[in-house]
Amino acid sequence: MRFVIYGAGGIGGTIGARLFQHGHDVLLIARGAHLAAIKERGLRFVSATIDERLPIPAVAHPREANLDEYDVVILCMKSQHTESALRDLIQSSPSNTPVVCCQNGVANERMALRRFANVYGMVVLLPAEHLEPGEVVNFAEDSAGVLDAGRYPNSVDVMIGEVTAALNNSGFSAIADPNIMRQKYAKLLNNLNNAVQAACGEGSADIAKQLRDEALACYAAAGIDCASSEETRGRRRGIRGTSVPGFTRNGGSSMQSVMRGTGDIEADYLNGEIVQLGRLHGIQTPANGVVQQVGNRMARDRLDVGAYTLDDLESLIQSETH
Repeated sequence: MRFVIYGAGGIGGTIGARLFQHGHDVLLIARGAHLAAIKERGLRFVSATIDERLPIPAVAHPREANLDEYDVVILCMKSQHTESALRDLIQSSPSNTPVVCCQNGVANERMALRRFANVYGMVVLLPAEHLEPGEVVNFAEDSAGVLDAGRYPNSVDVMIGEVTAALNNSGFSAIADPNIMRQKYAKLLNNLNNAVQAACGEGSADIAKQLRDEALACYAAAGIDCASSEETRGRRRGIRGTSVPGFTRNGGSSMQSVMRGTGDIEADYLNGEIVQLGRLHGIQTPANGVVQQVGNRMARDRLDVGAYTLDDLESLIQSETH
């Protein structure tokens, strides 16, 4: 089995690096300066105890990957890039290629299933960053992160068993879970705060509660089941976050997008997922709507982290509530 990591940022780079270190066949699909640095010097993979340059093969596009029946593709790009990535992938691989959505949010699996028959969801509980070309940093030891996975929508099979076994062999904690979307909907509740952190540089318990309460009301109206807080805490318990000499852990994926000035952000597939559910089921979602809009403005206008205060967000939410 060859692991084709499509999107080699903080998450994809960490997964690819640890699989490669443990003897698995890995190919990275990356872009721009990040790809150029990997091809020139290898991928620099850093953790509390590791600082290595790994000669992992890397290409710019799926058509360069020569995909065959022994490959599994792990999507690790942010959700706003999934649709274009899938269009490129289907032109270069058969529709029975296994596609694993190792991404935040819950929309990627539905997008993938339009083109590919064998789609898998994977929950991402993995503290990692990618801010410099050719470099990824994993802020965890013991277990490098939780990567439970299951066949979409609600089963497991031999293939995902082999994938989770390889991940466990490579320093992660990965369970084949037939109800993986319960975990992903629970993870979404936490990711609703990503754009708040990107805009303000910090979080707010009050805003987080508003975002979560709106989401849970939408889940109830839509009949969506999600894992409980106790279940989620139980799986997180195995991750031991740690400092990495010479590196500061700045924040989540949305803050990293703003810091790198990418011009896009994942808010439409995080807070926007709740806004969409609210519109479908008649639930008001003012807090998620405001955070979605602010996140998009942060990215579009390439504003600096901290361009908004928490009071700014509270005021905007209040104005939408009344």
